[in-house]
Amino acid sequence: MPINDAVKKKLRRATILYWTLLIYIVAALVWWFITLEKQNNEMKRLQVLQLDTRIDRNADTVEYAAEMVRINNEHKRNKAKYAGEGVVFFILILVGASFVYRSVRRQFYIQLQQQNFLMAVTHELKTPISVIKLNLETIQKYSLDAEKQKKLLAVMLKETSRLNFLTNNILVASQLEGGGYKFSDEELDLSDLLKDCIQDFRTRFPEREFRSQIEPDVDIKGDALLLQMLINNLLENAVKYSPKETPVTALLKKEKSDVKLQIVDEGQGIVDEEKKKVFTKFYRIGNEATRKTQGTGLGLYLCSKIAYDHNADISVTNNIPHGSNFVVTFSL
Repeated sequence: MPINDAVKKKLRRATILYWTLLIYIVAALVWWFITLEKQNNEMKRLQVLQLDTRIDRNADTVEYAAEMVRINNEHKRNKAKYAGEGVVFFILILVGASFVYRSVRRQFYIQLQQQNFLMAVTHELKTPISVIKLNLETIQKYSLDAEKQKKLLAVMLKETSRLNFLTNNILVASQLEGGGYKFSDEELDLSDLLKDCIQDFRTRFPEREFRSQIEPDVDIKGDALLLQMLINNLLENAVKYSPKETPVTALLKKEKSDVKLQIVDEGQGIVDEEKKKVFTKFYRIGNEATRKTQGTGLGLYLCSKIAYDHNADISVTNNIPHGSNFVVTFSL
């Protein structure tokens, strides 16, 4: 059974148990109110009987009427008290039930995301390791000419870069969340950093076209390693979700009070209801069982975390006529 189906089955069982308990608690509350109301009516009846034995209603109508008013008032007060307590308890039950319901569903959702993440990481690690192992065995087993060895080495270097990229994402994301990363706030040239990242991607993906419009000498304060990871993740995302024959464009410009970094692709784009979700940890667009693109769901989350730590905003809009436009705005 697929992991998704197993988690959904557990969630279905938990939902049935939840509603069963909630209905039982509400039914118990209603029964409690009915029982108290019966007791209240019975108490009124007994008080009236006791009054009839103490006072002759025909002989002393004034005292009898006063006692009846007192009994009726007490009966009404008790009824209002029980109703008020019941309403308060009912509201508290609904609030608590709503909190438990959301918490349980969130927990199952996080569990599903974590399981999908582990599956994705396992696949992401296994593939490059298998490729590198196969190429090394080929070089060891056969006497290849220099040109073929060079091609195999180039493939292994590409897969090693992919491994390094993945492990860096996981380690830095963990350190940023746990507060273990030592953030360096230094003056750096974002223009040169972006150019270096683009050149690295041109080397890694020689079949892809990378365009750039980079304003020179754009200086900001920040952590060079984290900003490099932010750019690399945005470029990696653009490469992953756009056809090979379409270009990936990087734009950098300085305005009056901010700096705008844009990574633009010409892929299928992102529907509006997904635009905010893509920056959530472990979130990936599409169905996990049928998805063909590689990834762990950490890249864009890491981008949003790095942008936040640099007092920057990150968003995604549609690239006209098609594709996505990721924009990081740094405040100066």
